[in-house]
Amino acid sequence: MRPRIFVTQPIAPHGLDRMRAVADVEVHPDATAPIAKASMIEGVKRADYLVCLMHDKVDAETIAANPNLKGVISMAIHPQLIDVKALEARNIPLTVIPPMVSEATADMAMALILACGRRVLEGDRLLRSGIYPGGQSNYLAGLGITGKTIGLIGGGGRIGKLVAKRCNGFDMKVLYSTPRRKSEAEEREAGITYATIDDLLRQSDIVSMHSPLRDDTYHQIGDREFGLMKPTAYFVNTSRGPIVDETALVRALQNKTIAGAGLDVFEHEPNVPPALLVMPNVVLTPHLGSAVLDLRIEMAEIVASNAIALIEGRTPPNLFDFAGPVT
Repeated sequence: MRPRIFVTQPIAPHGLDRMRAVADVEVHPDATAPIAKASMIEGVKRADYLVCLMHDKVDAETIAANPNLKGVISMAIHPQLIDVKALEARNIPLTVIPPMVSEATADMAMALILACGRRVLEGDRLLRSGIYPGGQSNYLAGLGITGKTIGLIGGGGRIGKLVAKRCNGFDMKVLYSTPRRKSEAEEREAGITYATIDDLLRQSDIVSMHSPLRDDTYHQIGDREFGLMKPTAYFVNTSRGPIVDETALVRALQNKTIAGAGLDVFEHEPNVPPALLVMPNVVLTPHLGSAVLDLRIEMAEIVASNAIALIEGRTPPNLFDFAGPVT
């Protein structure tokens, strides 16, 4: 019998075709929502290998559904939603993808910064409703981006530096805050200035999140931090949802503690607080950070290469190291 692969959501066709050359591939057809756990379990039962996306939760129950599961091929850089201990206990290999979404995610952060500051979605909705205030009306006056101060929390990494590069093009002052300050040469090259997180929050016209999700960054931003921000400032998150206390964010927006927010990630994805859905000063996107066509094609090719290597008994190019940290 040919090996069987179950894919939790459609991915780029050429990657699927490459896997079909060596295995029977079943794809859960719904691309509009993450696969339900029950459907994933049923798919795992019918497969030798599971191909899952970053947003799929692969827990111990899912892994146990098939005693003969031979491998999990993830389209995630960090398998935070996969029970790696359950896989390790059964010696089931896990593959991931390399860090490759930085440029696309930085683009998304910049898109949200501009959309929030210039009130792009509010203008779009207004125009579609038949209202045209006029080219010099103050009705939708927003925050000019050029020359303003942006604060990048966790901004010393790959994505933060790329956001800084884009902001430098707008002549913005770029503050960053990380647990370990970068060298002066690195700061100068990236065009960033170090600040404590509290000073960053007080000074910034826009605060953008770039912290990795760890135990020490869970709810890194809450009531106290929003209270330090300017009432005219905007908050943007393209990192991970649980870094922000979403209930505190809703309070800050409702109480006009901050001016607005741009969010690509949420604390309890795919669920979004109903209060955020009705706020006109909030721009919401469904985790589109890496949703760039050529990038998704490349990601599918890497997934296919990992799957084919496992099937052929070779070491996959992106084999996850169970002994290393899950960051």
